[in-house]
Amino acid sequence: MDCATEENEIRQALADVTGIAELRVQLASRTLAIRAEPEALQQAERILRGLGYPPQVLEAGATAAPLTDAVTWHRLIAALVLAAAAEGIHTLLPASWLHEALEITLAIGAIPLAGLPVYTKGLAALRQGRLNINALMTVAVTGAFLIGHWPEAAMVMALYAIAEALEARAADRARAAISRLLELAPEQARVRTCTDTWQQLPVAAVAINQVVRVEPGERIPLDGVVASGSSAVNQAPVTGESLPMEKGPGDPVFAGTVNTHGSLVITVTAPASRSTLARIIHAVEEAQASRAPIQRFVDRFAARYTPAVFALALAVALLSPPLLGLAPVDAIYRALVLLVIACPCALVIATPVTLVSGLTAAARRGIVIKGGLYLEQARRLRTLAFDKTGTLTTGRPTLEAFELIDGRLPIALQRQWAASLAARSDHPISRAIAAALGGERLPVEAVEAWGGRGISGQIDGRPLRLANHRWLQELGLCSADLEQVMAVHEQQGRSVSLLADAQGVLALIAVADQPRPTAAAAVAGLRQLGLTPVMLSGDNRRTASVIAGRLGIEQVHSELLPEQKLAAIAELQRQAPTGMVGDGINDAPALAGAAIGVAMGAAGSDTAIEAADVVVMDDDPQRLVDLIRLSRRTWAVLWQNIALALGIKGAFLVLTLLGSATMWEAVFADMGTSLLVIANGLRLRRQRWC
Repeated sequence: MDCATEENEIRQALADVTGIAELRVQLASRTLAIRAEPEALQQAERILRGLGYPPQVLEAGATAAPLTDAVTWHRLIAALVLAAAAEGIHTLLPASWLHEALEITLAIGAIPLAGLPVYTKGLAALRQGRLNINALMTVAVTGAFLIGHWPEAAMVMALYAIAEALEARAADRARAAISRLLELAPEQARVRTCTDTWQQLPVAAVAINQVVRVEPGERIPLDGVVASGSSAVNQAPVTGESLPMEKGPGDPVFAGTVNTHGSLVITVTAPASRSTLARIIHAVEEAQASRAPIQRFVDRFAARYTPAVFALALAVALLSPPLLGLAPVDAIYRALVLLVIACPCALVIATPVTLVSGLTAAARRGIVIKGGLYLEQARRLRTLAFDKTGTLTTGRPTLEAFELIDGRLPIALQRQWAASLAARSDHPISRAIAAALGGERLPVEAVEAWGGRGISGQIDGRPLRLANHRWLQELGLCSADLEQVMAVHEQQGRSVSLLADAQGVLALIAVADQPRPTAAAAVAGLRQLGLTPVMLSGDNRRTASVIAGRLGIEQVHSELLPEQKLAAIAELQRQAPTGMVGDGINDAPALAGAAIGVAMGAAGSDTAIEAADVVVMDDDPQRLVDLIRLSRRTWAVLWQNIALALGIKGAFLVLTLLGSATMWEAVFADMGTSLLVIANGLRLRRQRWC
């Protein structure tokens, strides 16, 4: 594919093929993904060949061959030399039949040498009544040759073909960004066999719960949990973290990350096709294939631009001689120049190449954006709402106090009850309580989780609750004395849970969760960008306010149930575009209700990657500042490209109508603009925008 107009042709041609379940086009990398029945796939291949686009068929996960090679460049350079020679004879030597014969001969050699693929696709398009860049160039070059502009016809075709080859190299670079991610994960793994020896196997053949060994300096082949050994692992390819993370038994590791100095034995937790890295790549590929609103607008404009300019060219050719007194040859020449600039390639490619570069740049920093829509919309956010636990705080609370409220039962038994109940919940506070209290777990029956309140169950037939402050108030179990005790802890930023039975409150458990080291800087950075940070927490008012005060957040909504968080997001949305930041699991309704839902610390979490619009693979809140800056920078580059494309097209349109533009200048302007917008868009992958 040479231009976005051809993407629409392909979609229309394949629309009536039964058996095609999905069709995804990535113009920036010039790839087409089809999910279809075998018979439909064969029919699609035949249709593509008939359109002049012979496909290179790849299996899933394979890498396409480069779009240009040495033979192509040798052919194009030879064509350019012949065209330059023809132009030199025309310019430098006096007119004679011999010199004209040489010009024609050189042009006849240069045009097919450079333009055979263009003519093949252009004639196929003209036979079907389609106007694309190949059809326009075929008509323009042929017309120029027929009216006696032989050197210019040859030079136009040679320059166009070389510009196309340069664009193809840019497409190779766009594809290479994803290919480099694919290459991060090794193809082989050292796997323990049933005879307790180690054997090299393809990663695709390694099953869950098998054990692999990774030596110092090697990349980890599959997601897993460290079974033995310790080392520092460079997780930058997956999470974007700049410093290696210490790993020991029980710690998760990810495919594609680098083991730095120690030997690790790892139990595999996911097949190669479902590793965190594979899911990131899949999400980025899906995002690149999606179409942002600005892209759809540009495509609609482009669809009208080419027919309009083609109609103008016909009008110039037919009406200029009788109305303006132009010689017919001059009128036809101006019309041919208009045809050269009639294809909106630079305008249409300005959007996808910029968005793809932005999405790839984000992925390299551990930010997976699920589509150009969200990359575009992030710049519009004016409010960013945060869940507290695990997002602004570390999510690893420590036990600060276990106090008996009712001393009629031994403290050891009450600690065991609390630990057994807490172990049945996946909330960070419950996990912290279970880990801190330890001891032997008792069987718990009739377990029921109460969203935003706590957990209940029966131990040895005794109904028990592990409840937060809100739930105890709803049950009417908070006495004045108990409120005073809880207030002491909450004013220190502690979260209070209470163990209760049918008779009343038995014990108070206080845990403290510290703010993340970069959370305050992230909040300050968001304020500098003009966003208002808001805290939405299920924790009590005093604790939430203490943490918010430490971070510089002024607007706090506390003691919220999941459905109340959703209502709070809806209210914030009515005031200004609002994003929601959470863990992607417990905050799913609020994430879905926000303009953009962001899941933090999602590495290794299937649910988080699926739930959110934007996924931050590590747990650094400063990535949110990076997200907003990248979105705004991408939008600026996008409009630079659109202005560049429209400005140059408009200028040459006027120059052509005034008779001041030549055909080869138009090719330079048209294809040069395409190369400029591609180069400008690709800058996002290298620029420091964070």
